[in-house]
Amino acid sequence: MVPHTLLDQWRRDDAAPFEGWDFSYLAGRMIQSEPPWDYPALARAALRNAHDVLDVATGGGEILASLAPFSGRMTATEGYVPNLEVARRRLAPLGVSVFQANTASGMPFEDGAFDLVLNRHGGFRPAEMHRVLRRGGVFLTQQVGGADNLADLLEVFGAEPKYPQSTLERNAGELAALGCEIRRAEPWRGPLTFHDVGALVYFLKAVPWVVDGFSLERHLAVLAALEARRAAGEPLTFTATGYLIEAMKP
Repeated sequence: MVPHTLLDQWRRDDAAPFEGWDFSYLAGRMIQSEPPWDYPALARAALRNAHDVLDVATGGGEILASLAPFSGRMTATEGYVPNLEVARRRLAPLGVSVFQANTASGMPFEDGAFDLVLNRHGGFRPAEMHRVLRRGGVFLTQQVGGADNLADLLEVFGAEPKYPQSTLERNAGELAALGCEIRRAEPWRGPLTFHDVGALVYFLKAVPWVVDGFSLERHLAVLAALEARRAAGEPLTFTATGYLIEAMKP
């Protein structure tokens, strides 16, 4: 039995708004370890040598905006409709054009349109990245591990990974098969800790593909078990995974 006061807090967390890719609501309540590389620093370095740049799956434009000012032509795509206006409000003043598009259905750009393609945590098809890159262009992406990210958390909920095909081996292998030079291909794993169950509720609503079909009421028994685990002194720590790929189209 979950105390009413605690359940009310979980309901507030469940109903709290989430916009773009902003987890500031969970400040101090969710602690994410970082990979050994610095994606923003790598992106800034790549931008210095690029004129035509595409940011794929920009979310609310948070990461791309942090890289400003820009000297070249900047374009971004976002396939999740609620994020489009968020991204446009943030990025238009910086001179970035934002299109609704995703790589599954193809993007509205000519072959070889960009000399740098950035992608942080957005799904992609290697063939589409290769198509829009010009010769000598670079594709830089940081991804969440599709097959094993938060596998221990998914096991608690009896869930399966939604994008098991998104692995370092598969995506780097497909880029290499397309003729790209793989400059970096690095895996990573590290802890993700929630200080309270309400923080986990907010996270799972904000990122619905982690536990497909998650809802507070449907999974109340699982959440209660996690609360008992936390109250007994066992941290709510799970294993996040990810990877980095830097590829050049010769």
